[in-house]
Amino acid sequence: MTLDHRRSLNRRTVLGGTAAATSAALLPTLTATPAAASRRPRPAPANRLVLLGTAGGPPPEPGRAGIASALVVDGRVHLVDAGRGAVTQYLAAGLRYRDLAAVHVTHLHADHIADLHNFFLLPGFGANDSGDGITRPVDVHGPGPAGALPPVYGGGTAPTVAPDRPTPGLADLLDRQIEAFAYSTNVFLRDSGIRDVRELIRVHETAAPDVGADPLGPTAPDMEPFTVTDDGSVKVTAVLVPHGPVFPSYAYRFDTPYGSVVFSGDTAPSDNLVRLARGADILVHEVIDLDFYDGQGLDDALLDHLRVSHTDVTEVGPLAERAGVGTLVLSHIVPADPALVGRGSWARRAGQGFGGRVVVGEDLLSLPLHGLPHPAASPTARNEDAR
Repeated sequence: MTLDHRRSLNRRTVLGGTAAATSAALLPTLTATPAAASRRPRPAPANRLVLLGTAGGPPPEPGRAGIASALVVDGRVHLVDAGRGAVTQYLAAGLRYRDLAAVHVTHLHADHIADLHNFFLLPGFGANDSGDGITRPVDVHGPGPAGALPPVYGGGTAPTVAPDRPTPGLADLLDRQIEAFAYSTNVFLRDSGIRDVRELIRVHETAAPDVGADPLGPTAPDMEPFTVTDDGSVKVTAVLVPHGPVFPSYAYRFDTPYGSVVFSGDTAPSDNLVRLARGADILVHEVIDLDFYDGQGLDDALLDHLRVSHTDVTEVGPLAERAGVGTLVLSHIVPADPALVGRGSWARRAGQGFGGRVVVGEDLLSLPLHGLPHPAASPTARNEDAR
């Protein structure tokens, strides 16, 4: 069965709401070091959030892998985005490929999907030396085709890649990547007996309710959360969020028996996101330090993109407070190089106007659902304002 056929069978949208969770409490600001750095590792909790990569932006930076997160619920792994290095980070986090249940893609920018196809090209090849691999179909949810390209910033013209299909959605994206590796796959099918990679991917292009959204604007009008999936244990809801001209761009909420976790995706400050995150235990939110880029000599188009597409560190705390979340986790951090902006600075400014707990994301940081960060992450509570 082709991806296009599976897409026609699987695309569906059911309106729904979000479940209320615990309210925020007045707790100290937290920062944490990666789980891999712990000298006395402890068994990971069964139900947890793992930040596989915390860097924003396509250009690779030292100290952080590309954006990707894993939510583990009853041993099943729900992957949110698959940026640069996600396949490797997944293993480094102690996760098993055979437990990957679903992937949810927020939007189709390269830094969020650089490793998406690799999950099926590499772990899907067969078992590794530890006997682990992807051997059964995985549900992959994400945006369909945008339908139109935005105008060029400042006017004028720009080159168009693949003018016959310039705005592929998730299904076309994976189809084309599979085709690009056809020789390698076809040879291995014949001499190594591998699984057909097309049998391992079930694509579901998420279609939002008709709320007047348009690829040329508005891309994220006011709306209520809608249901993406609900298997009776994990309910996933979503909203459109404003990410410059990108369409569609989603934020996701996961309601589980052990707590609720929201992933902002890439977004400017958004009332839709506040609705989605209402009362959640954990909000994983992107963050940028716009002050850092003032005077850096960046191109005007790039500066405009940063300003209209992302949430400044000074804005994320009040947003989390409005949503009433318990813990705010900073991820998709820009600038990504930890040497440029320290954890204390991120935590202090993000915590202004927020009465809950702030965690500055680091690669391989693990946080259990229903509790403080896992001891293996070596969290340290400190007065960041004194730094």
